[in-house]
Amino acid sequence: MTSVREVQVTFDSAEPERLARFWCEVLGYVVPPPPPGFGSWEEVDASLPPEQQGSAYACVDPTGQGPRLFFQRVPEGKTVKNRVHLDVRAGSGLVGDERLAALEAEQRRLEALGATHVRTMPADGFDESCIVMQDVEGNEFCLD
Repeated sequence: MTSVREVQVTFDSAEPERLARFWCEVLGYVVPPPPPGFGSWEEVDASLPPEQQGSAYACVDPTGQGPRLFFQRVPEGKTVKNRVHLDVRAGSGLVGDERLAALEAEQRRLEALGATHVRTMPADGFDESCIVMQDVEGNEFCLD
């Protein structure tokens, strides 16, 4: 049996490049280089039929450790809560007030990038508290 070694997370999107660039800033990801024969992603885009231009974008972890994120344009808007979401581990390894301060600092940074605070979920018996947010297209994610 073969084991899967890589995972790509795909987002449906109205504006793939805008959403990809938001997540690059959130996670410290980068836009990968264009395919051979192209000097830029703008050249790649211009080579496509008009209906395909701007229809996809990607970003990658420069360390090679995290999954590739792929953003694809879809005609319908987001209408319900995500069934899958990303957890941004801003407070990993911290506890108490130090953890809360780190989460709140990250919340402010992401709000400056266009994210929206949805709610703060208090700690329960299962897990520490987390901050639920939305990205620039309304996709929920958690700071924890």
